[in-house]
Parts: sequence; C-alpha cells; structure tokens
Amino acid sequence: MRGLAGALALALLPASGNLRAECGCLWEGSFSDVQASADLVVAAEVLRIKGNAVDIAIEEQLRGEAYLDDIRVWMETRDYCRPPAEEFPVGSRWILALKRITDVPDDGFDPSTPNQSFGRRDDYYLSSCGGYWLTYNGEVVTGNLVNAPRWARDPDMTPVFMDVLRAFLRGETDSEALLEASREDPAMMELFLDTKAFLRGDEDIGRQ
Repeated sequence: MRGLAGALALALLPASGNLRAECGCLWEGSFSDVQASADLVVAAEVLRIKGNAVDIAIEEQLRGEAYLDDIRVWMETRDYCRPPAEEFPVGSRWILALKRITDVPDDGFDPSTPNQSFGRRDDYYLSSCGGYWLTYNGEVVTGNLVNAPRWARDPDMTPVFMDVLRAFLRGETDSEALLEASREDPAMMELFLDTKAFLRGDEDIGRQ
C-alpha cells in the first residue's frame, strides 16, 4: 500500500500550480555590489500583483533606461531564484535593481498556469541572490544596502537618505560613504526626519 500511495502522490505533483521547487544560488552581495550588474535601477511603487508578477509604476529611473512608465517584474515560481511577489504589496515603494528578460526557456510558459511564468521577453525579473531591492520610505532607504550579512533582508541599520544613494549610483561617492551613512546615530536621524516633517507641515499651513 505504501508503494501505491507514493506513486499516487508523485502522479499528483504536476497538478498543483502552486508548488515551488527550492532555489539554490550563491549570495552575490549587498545592493552596492549587485546593482552594477542590473539592466535597470528604479525607484517604483507597486500597482498590482498578478500571479508571480508585479506591475510597478516607475517614479525615478536611477540607472539604465525604461521606455514605459509602468513595467512588469516577474518574481518567484518553480526554482527561479527570485523573491515571492507577495512580499511586495500594492502601494509599497522600493528601489529595485532589475534584469531584463532577453530569452524565455522552452518550458518557461505553461498555458495551464498562465499566471505562473518565467516571464515575457523584454519584461524584467528580480533576483533573490543578493540585495537587489531596498525599502523606500519618504526620503530614506533601508535594506541590504552595503556590507550587510548574507541573506539579511532587513538588517539593523540607520536609514540612508535617498540623495546619498543617488550620488552613489551616479559615481559621485563610494560604498564607504554609504556604509558611513548607514551607521550614523539613529537618534540624530530621527530628529532630522521629525524636523523635516514639522517644516513641511508649517509650509502646508502657510498655504491655507
């Protein structure tokens, strides 16, 4: 009976479109290391999730060039080394280092599971093998930015101003500046952000 049960279980495996094989890849480094290998680096907001893909609205092109304001990014399915789409909820904002899909494997699309796919040519995908994404909140970013532990998605760090990251991506500063910014006194950063918020409130009141 055990042999029969095992055979039945194996026969049923392909019927499940939600099954995920385990990804295996080596850690490629923090954002400061891996962003150079990306085809496109953007600041973006998630518009919708569809299967293992997310549609994003590009707020700012930081490196590389996209020809559309909204693009599709393909995430985890099968054994593709990518993060789950559910980790990028609608309305959340991110810095994403994306790679363009230039070739789709023969088994990359299954008509029986159209919402679970390798992705379409000229769309993009997000790798999970390094710090390819950062959380973008207000005017600061957090995440595996520079010299952070392997596989740590939310390491203990001080938020880094977006202007510092922009300067790094333009080649105007180096990873040491990013590292120093991520180690600044958290209390001073909080005070600065509170002050900025207060001043913005004053400006809004003045316009009324």
